[in-house]
Amino acid sequence: MVDVGRSKDNEDEAKETAEPGEADTASEPDIEDAEDSTAKPAKKQRSFWKELPILIGVAIVLTVLIQTFVARVFLIPSESMEQTLHGCAGCYGDRVLVDRVVYRFSDPEPGDVVVFKRPDTWDQVEFLTDRSENAVVRWLQDLGSMFGLASPNEDDVVKRVIAVGGQTVECCDEQGRVMVDGKPLDEPYVYWEGGIPNGGQEFNAFLVPEGGLWVMGDNRNNSRDSRAQGGGDANGVVPVDNVIGKARVIVLPPSRWQGVGDYNPQTATALGAAVPFGVGFAVAFPTVWLGRRVLATLRPRRRS
Repeated sequence: MVDVGRSKDNEDEAKETAEPGEADTASEPDIEDAEDSTAKPAKKQRSFWKELPILIGVAIVLTVLIQTFVARVFLIPSESMEQTLHGCAGCYGDRVLVDRVVYRFSDPEPGDVVVFKRPDTWDQVEFLTDRSENAVVRWLQDLGSMFGLASPNEDDVVKRVIAVGGQTVECCDEQGRVMVDGKPLDEPYVYWEGGIPNGGQEFNAFLVPEGGLWVMGDNRNNSRDSRAQGGGDANGVVPVDNVIGKARVIVLPPSRWQGVGDYNPQTATALGAAVPFGVGFAVAFPTVWLGRRVLATLRPRRRS
């Protein structure tokens, strides 16, 4: 028979004689060895020169998407919008940022400077682009025009909206001003190349059809617009569907960084008449109050 008590005593003595920590270290697995055995080899980083073409490709795709659906830079090669937008011969043509989102939610309004596709009824362009006959070079030129690095397509035109569908436009009143619905316009942006009107401003009253725009250049002496394109009248109207976007900001050259503006020539005249009345109405209250206070002070008090 085995002496159970003695065996148990031997086990206790073995535990007491063992060095502290030996039992723990013997029973625990080697964590470092386990980590080393399961560690994955580090991935080799891609070379910068291999990533560069990918980055350039992604940047081009994003830029094209932005220019197609959000905003686009246009080069102004025509003198018709002088001096709001520079496009004169021998000078550095303005690059303008055109908002392509705004007219998804609203229609162009009088005073807006818009870029649009030339209607089929328009018979004359204001500038000519030197497009190569080589398909590849021509594609590069078209791509450059999207970034404002080359002249746009001849079918891309920029003008200012003067009247919209349902309004009657004509020129001129006794002072030579354009009129809409019988009221003269206030147009501080108009530039007369040569100093005075050249005599080609007059046109008969015309009712702009719904869904159409009557557009004119700020350089009234040198602009082929709704007054003359296709013989004028209905042929000069620009369909709203042809509008690409609204010119917002001049981005180049740096010396001309500024907003394009959308001064409404129709409301400005009415506002000019309303402002003096509004100011007078606002001043009336404190004047009456002050007058009453002065009279109350000067009036002799009644004796009780």
